[in-house]
This record gives sequence, structure tokens and C-alpha cells, in this order.
Amino acid sequence: MSERLKDCTAIITGGARGQGAAEARRFVEEGAFVLIADVLDSEGQALAKDLGDSAVFQHLDVTDEGNWAAVVDRLTDAGRTIDVLVNNAGILLFDRLTRSSREDFERVMDVNCTGVFLGMQAVASEMKKQQSGSIVNISSVAGLQGVGFQFSYSVSKWAVRGMTKSAAHELARDNIRVNSVHPGLIETAMLDQFPENLQPKVESFVPMGRSAEAAEVAELVLWLASNESSYCTGAEFVIDGGLSVG
Repeated sequence: MSERLKDCTAIITGGARGQGAAEARRFVEEGAFVLIADVLDSEGQALAKDLGDSAVFQHLDVTDEGNWAAVVDRLTDAGRTIDVLVNNAGILLFDRLTRSSREDFERVMDVNCTGVFLGMQAVASEMKKQQSGSIVNISSVAGLQGVGFQFSYSVSKWAVRGMTKSAAHELARDNIRVNSVHPGLIETAMLDQFPENLQPKVESFVPMGRSAEAAEVAELVLWLASNESSYCTGAEFVIDGGLSVG
């Protein structure tokens, strides 16, 4: 362990399982204190218990401003700074423009887009006080290209990409970095939502010939959270095995 995040406090949304849990584990291994935030209470509590004194769990619906205020208050009331935010929470929907309802579209946008906005807004003032911070927004390769069978999801991830750049421009003078990560196919519960006949077909388009493990994405997120990426902001980091190269 090199303690790349020594004395750092991080919030990871969607941190109870999958990619978020992998990030939480790596952050703790590198010396961070992690607040695991999720709507999956039992899984989040179990992970926090497993990680010991270096982690706590807090229920968080990312679309709820009051929930976000409670997350920030829990850390600041304990005398902690907020050094890193990973906006990892998200939901997937298979839909098309002509076969989607307004209700479904707004549900995806609320979690994947508004949740990221509220998260950045909630931590920005604390990061400004300390004149430092790193925000990592998890977008997707679907935020780099059009995806006809994931209309709402793709739109939401394009929005995350745009918000990241606008926030990075605004917050740079306060030494707050904001970057986006664009994963391809990752071995998580979200990938399990793919129809059985679709997953192998999509994987066949990956030049590296496989989906990624969540731990591989966690390494990239760790680097962006750490000072090793101190001159990176407003950037897009693609981790997709070559899927987006065409």
C-alpha cells in the first residue's frame, strides 16, 4: 500500500456494490476514509463493516437534495474535509426514442444527470473553503457516441460529459479538478441487465475481446482522485477496451 490517498476523505455514490464497491476498497487500501453512499442499505452497511474504521455508510438517494445535505453534514460535523467525490450512481434502461415514455426518460435523467449535478453542487462549497478537491463523474462510452437501444441512458451520459467540462471551467481557479470517466462493458450488475442474446454480440465489438473487471475502472478513478493527476481537469478518460474506436 502506497497511501496515495492518505488523509483524504472521499464520497462514493452507488458505492454499495459493483464498480462503486471496487472503488471504495481501493480508496481504503490507499489510505482514504470513504463514505459509501447508496440506496442499497444492507449491502452498503455490510461493505462499510468489512472495510472497518476507514469507511461508513450513509443512505443516499442522489436525486434528493436533503439526502445530499445529510451526507455533507455527516462529514463536516465529524471535522472531516471533503477531498474527493465520485459520482458513480446510475441506472440503465434499454429504450428507443420512439419506444420510450416521458416517465422513463425523466427517471433516467434524474438519477444519472440531476444526481451528478446535485452531488457537485453539494460538495463544491466545502472544496472551495479548502481550495482543493477532485470530482470524478462516471459517464460512459454511451456519452461519446449515439446508442440507439439505450436512448435515455446515452442522453444522460452525454449530459454528464457536458456538466463535467462546465464545472471544471468554473472550479479550476479554486484548485478543484473535475473529470469524467467513460467505461465500456464492465462486469457489474448493470452488465447483467443486458439481454442474454445481446451481451455476447456487444462484446464481439470490443477490440480487446472482453469486458473489464470493476477493479480495472477503480484504478483509473483512484488515479484521478489522487494528486498524481494534479494537472488534469475537464478531461474525458475512456476505459473500454477499444470499443469506441469504431
